[in-house]
Amino acid sequence: MSAGPLLQVRDLVKRFPVRSSLLRRTTAQVHAVDGVSFDLIKGQTLGVVGESGCGKSTMARCILRLIEPTSGQVVFDGQDVTTADRSELRALARQMQIIFQDPFASLNPRMTVGAIIGEGLLIHGLAHGRSEVADRVTELLTMVGLSKDQMRRYPHEFSGGQRQRIGIARALAVQPRMIVCDEAVSALDVSIQAQVINLLQDLQEQLGLTYVFIAHDLSVVEHTSNRVAVMYLGRIVEMADARDLYAQPKHPYTESLLSAVPVPDPRVKRRRTVLQGDVPSPIHPPSGCHFHTRCPIAQEGLCDRERPQLKSAGEGHTVACHLRS
Repeated sequence: MSAGPLLQVRDLVKRFPVRSSLLRRTTAQVHAVDGVSFDLIKGQTLGVVGESGCGKSTMARCILRLIEPTSGQVVFDGQDVTTADRSELRALARQMQIIFQDPFASLNPRMTVGAIIGEGLLIHGLAHGRSEVADRVTELLTMVGLSKDQMRRYPHEFSGGQRQRIGIARALAVQPRMIVCDEAVSALDVSIQAQVINLLQDLQEQLGLTYVFIAHDLSVVEHTSNRVAVMYLGRIVEMADARDLYAQPKHPYTESLLSAVPVPDPRVKRRRTVLQGDVPSPIHPPSGCHFHTRCPIAQEGLCDRERPQLKSAGEGHTVACHLRS
């Protein structure tokens, strides 16, 4: 692994307008991503966790420019993704790929598996002629644990785990350097999850891939990630090496998430931290620290007024909390 970051994200913001149905005027904004910053080293896996609706997937799509960020900067291997024009973005698409959550919805039901995987090869000029494309597709299918005999079949003829393998093969076809796994295993059975996770890790070792691994299952993230970022209402509230974060969480929200992870040993008793109330609306997020309305240690006059910045809480460990360090 190289010493420099492959991906740099700085103050990334995404807001979606809420329009009135009558006059189509913008009446409010959804604060989906609110000032996210991080670095990702080549060959590493960054796990991103948080409750549903906290902005994980929106952040990933902004990084890839699948949706346009409102502001901020994304730099991939020294190239500014946020200011890239169409031709530059097309070249960057080869380097940065995504595996979606729903393997059935992300595959064209009218195309054969061979055509789905081979499409990227033809678009980027990585293979020429039917024979060369077929050879490369066969190689990719074998790489993800499928056979060349399945090339002429359609997505509905496969199981969920097999469809996700097809999605992985499609992402690998253009020889990317970074892959965003957007809840890539959450729709699969537990036994199939393990197979797909092991496949992703084997491919990372073989091909030197870098992953952004988005998930809500903290056990999966612990197993797959070098570093973990915890998001709440569009902001990163804590980031650390995986072992450090799971052993010594600093932020009250992280503590609550980890306390809810099931422990397989019935003799082990874990103290649950139950949060009060519901997640606030991203249309009207709380002032100051977004978490202060549910935080068990929040201080009035401080947490409800001042936004906490990520600060050092040890080597490689940062936390956005006024009361923890």
